[in-house]
Amino acid sequence: MAKTFVGARLRQLRSERGMSQAALAKSLEISASYLNQIEHDVRPLTVPVLLRISEVFGVDTSFFSSQDDTRLIAEMREVALDAEIGMDADAQEIAELVAAHPAIAKAMVNMHRRYRNTTAQLAAATEDRFSDGSGSGAITMPHEEVRDYFYQRQNYIHDLDTAAEELTARMRFHRGDVGGEIARRLETVHDVQIVKRIDLGENVLHRYDRENRVLEIAPQLSRGQQVFKFATELAYLEHGDLIDKLVAEGNFTSDGSVALAKLGLANYFAAATVLPYGQFHEVAEDFRYDIERLSAFYSLSYETICHRLSTLQRPKLRGVPFMFVRVDRAGNMSKRQSATGFHFSTSGGTCPLWNVYETFSYPGKIMTQIAQMPDGRRYLWIARTVERRAQRYGQPGKTFAIGLGCEIRHAHRLVYSDGLDLDDSNRGTPIGSGCRICERVNCPQRAFPPLGKELDINEHRSSVSPYVIR
Repeated sequence: MAKTFVGARLRQLRSERGMSQAALAKSLEISASYLNQIEHDVRPLTVPVLLRISEVFGVDTSFFSSQDDTRLIAEMREVALDAEIGMDADAQEIAELVAAHPAIAKAMVNMHRRYRNTTAQLAAATEDRFSDGSGSGAITMPHEEVRDYFYQRQNYIHDLDTAAEELTARMRFHRGDVGGEIARRLETVHDVQIVKRIDLGENVLHRYDRENRVLEIAPQLSRGQQVFKFATELAYLEHGDLIDKLVAEGNFTSDGSVALAKLGLANYFAAATVLPYGQFHEVAEDFRYDIERLSAFYSLSYETICHRLSTLQRPKLRGVPFMFVRVDRAGNMSKRQSATGFHFSTSGGTCPLWNVYETFSYPGKIMTQIAQMPDGRRYLWIARTVERRAQRYGQPGKTFAIGLGCEIRHAHRLVYSDGLDLDDSNRGTPIGSGCRICERVNCPQRAFPPLGKELDINEHRSSVSPYVIR
């Protein structure tokens, strides 16, 4: 690290925090001229200065590691592979752009997302449905915008998380029963009447009438589920202004996206209230991230625990940086968040070699997989199905697969690594982000040809892969 040049990243960090060069130099106990030289890559970043920067900004030292550009590089490669963009840049050029100008690269990725959203809306309006089965016409409107919002923030919202933790601390000071206190706070502080009703309507689990301050809840929900719904409504009542401020920062393009973002932030607050950061982080570390043990300890669902584990990225108290996904049997990804460099493709499709899909053959069983991406990075994936049973005869239930993954360098912290070979010699299962952008040209499971590549079609030759690249 003694010869690392990180000028662009340091300027980006200082700009995001609204600090002048003089103010940062004073905090780092170095001269302004020395800081200016570091920011313009005239002088390298030394270890003592790096440690002071990580302390001042509350970031992990890996923020300045080129390895953590992985996700942005992958996103830029996907932009470059879009034939309609017409960008002629190889992998090395893209990596150099990201390293030297990360802010410009992020702006290009965001503009490409906006372009794809507009294209999808136009396609829907003109009934150009991309019927080739590739998934390239996937809905990328409100849900995709909100996913990107959390994705860009590594699935951690500091102000909302700390506000929830402070509220939980105040409630626990009185009685200790957070679930009971949340309901009591709704009734006594916000004058909300809670009513259990069996006739809420088809598939309705709860409903809040803001004008009359009546919160109706379905009695078939478990206690943990009811508390979570209460905490979600409490988020709007306690921190509606903060939620509005956070949503405004997202620059969403539609009212639907705004409403969905508010719901996403309220759900985030609910999870942070019932699973307050400091205590949950401590217990998770003590249990070595044993998901089922944590689920039993907190009396909350497997999915809720996984989702909360994927948010543990508070500066100075970070947990394992996880990717979190929820998929169905058809391969639809209804939830995806990442605090790591793992890249989820937006060009349609995911990798069938991923163990998340194998779990449907073994319902309820936790399965592990060491997987290697095309760039050589390895990940440990933990996957299991979860089932939401029907509430009455004739009504279909829902089954999803939940995946939680981390880079192999963090795997030893998880109970699931026990007995696994984590050495470099174990390359793991070769997977990719999706067939459209995957570089594994000889994969026998390839469903679509890669973007931007010319096919070598020969009617007198057969091969394992149906798509041979020139």
